[in-house]
Amino acid sequence: QVHLVESGGGLVQAGGSLKLSCAASGITFSTYAMGWYRQAPGKQREVVASITRGGNINYADSVKGRFTISRDNAKNTMYLQMNSLKPEDTAVYYCRCTTVYDYWGQGTQVTVSS
Repeated sequence: QVHLVESGGGLVQAGGSLKLSCAASGITFSTYAMGWYRQAPGKQREVVASITRGGNINYADSVKGRFTISRDNAKNTMYLQMNSLKPEDTAVYYCRCTTVYDYWGQGTQVTVSS
């Protein structure tokens, strides 16, 4: 059974940093593409960053230059380093693993105060 567990969210002032982690179990982690998504209140879930099994990376325009996605296949863990945070980054952040199915974590809240 596949489980994705996010951690690292919290409350931070604008300009601050947070590092999110997504720990995966029940899959051969290195085989699949992974991604970070976020959903702000009243808005649709949107992709933040994605990384293929080969390490190819894409970012949403809104986070380019501020966020860094990475993965450690030996630890079955994906990360999202978030710097220069803005109030508009406030959202619940989810990790996603795409196999034959889509798997999602439960989410971790990130709140950026102005």
